[in-house]
Amino acid sequence: MATLRIKGNAYFIDYRVNGRRFRKGVGHSKKIAELALKDLEVKLAKNDLGFLKQDGAYQKLLIDFENYCKTNLAPNTRKRYKSIIDNFNHFLKSTYPYLEKLSQFTSKVFEDFKQFRKEEGAENRTVNHELIVVRMMFRLAVQWGYMNKNPTDGVSKLRIVNTIAPRFLSEEECKKLLEEADDWLRPIFCAFLNTGMRKSELENLEWNDVDFSRRKIKIVAKDDWSPKTNEREIPINEGLLEVLKKQKEKSNGSKYVFPDDEGGKIYKNRLRKRLMTLTKRLGFGDVTQIHALRHTFASHLVMKGVDLATVKQLMGHSDIVTTMIYSHLTEKHVNEAVDRLKF
Repeated sequence: MATLRIKGNAYFIDYRVNGRRFRKGVGHSKKIAELALKDLEVKLAKNDLGFLKQDGAYQKLLIDFENYCKTNLAPNTRKRYKSIIDNFNHFLKSTYPYLEKLSQFTSKVFEDFKQFRKEEGAENRTVNHELIVVRMMFRLAVQWGYMNKNPTDGVSKLRIVNTIAPRFLSEEECKKLLEEADDWLRPIFCAFLNTGMRKSELENLEWNDVDFSRRKIKIVAKDDWSPKTNEREIPINEGLLEVLKKQKEKSNGSKYVFPDDEGGKIYKNRLRKRLMTLTKRLGFGDVTQIHALRHTFASHLVMKGVDLATVKQLMGHSDIVTTMIYSHLTEKHVNEAVDRLKF
């Protein structure tokens, strides 16, 4: 509440903030004084005065972020996030031991954190991932009203140079893999090769996520699992559509599209072990990771002329830099494109 008062021929505004009384002189003009009163009332309503600055304690944020992770994240993700926050706290203890209030955190703190982790021997990719988690914690601090602005805004990731091209399967290897896989593995491999899903995305895929009418697979968060990046949709092509229809017929009431033998979620290492056994028998035993099937999806899209921006969207990459590992595959198609010109 603010009140306009006059003393002699001068106007001033009388107002209170958090129980403290303040007076502000606004000159000799009644019209200007009235405008100043309205402006101050707006600022009071918006909590836009310096006296009302939100400023929580960092230790409280740590506790609340830990509780948030327990509620919203899977156990393995919680464990990984805790390790990252431990790294950040170790940095603060050695470099910024006096930081107690969230208002004391500036972008320089996080730039120094990047340098600190690099000096400890962490790779750029690791530092970037840690920065994502720390940024998430401070973003939540803003959402929860502990501070006005996220101090990590504008803090850039470290550049990652990919020197080794990812291993992907040739069309002949894909054909062999699908032909030799058993009835349980074949639809799983078909889904990987036609969608580029991550392993955890396929393992957590439920029938509610499959829209047969729109021919879309929705990668969305569950109560006990969240996608690595943003939620997205992946189109279902004709071949995969038939596979999913048959899979639905034999689902036996399981909510999972690709369940384990008992109808539940596929346990952690089963797919990789089965893949390694099969690829070794087929003569390309260097393919030891399920992720190779995701690389295969992206690589063959690029070699068939699909632009990198579209591949980024289908893969669910957070930025185009990650997708650029497939850029070397476009060279032939770039040359062919220029050859089409007949000037």
